[in-house]
Amino acid sequence: MTHQGSCDCGRIAYEVEGDITQVMQCNCSHCARKGFPLWFGPRAALRLKTPESALSQYNFNRHHIRHQFCAVCGCEPFAFGKDSKGADTVAVYVRCLPDIDLAGLEVRHFDGKNL
Repeated sequence: MTHQGSCDCGRIAYEVEGDITQVMQCNCSHCARKGFPLWFGPRAALRLKTPESALSQYNFNRHHIRHQFCAVCGCEPFAFGKDSKGADTVAVYVRCLPDIDLAGLEVRHFDGKNL
């Protein structure tokens, strides 16, 4: 299924392809402060609909995840990283996907605070 997403002001817009039924809730300081429920998929699942130049980047902690955000509204719709095998991945903040019903998702908890 294709989901449409964006930052709050729309400067960053994208599509993500995937069956989003489960999210991860991390307790690291970054995710806990922002309340991110994350869906992980292959990097190829995300297609930008706006120029890449609209993205700003924040590298947190060990710099394994490259958080992408909008410099205008501050919204952080997704991040890029690599999985345990070195494949490119995307972490999508599902609150930026208006067609997703958060109440219907399975939530898995991840202890990023104690890594």
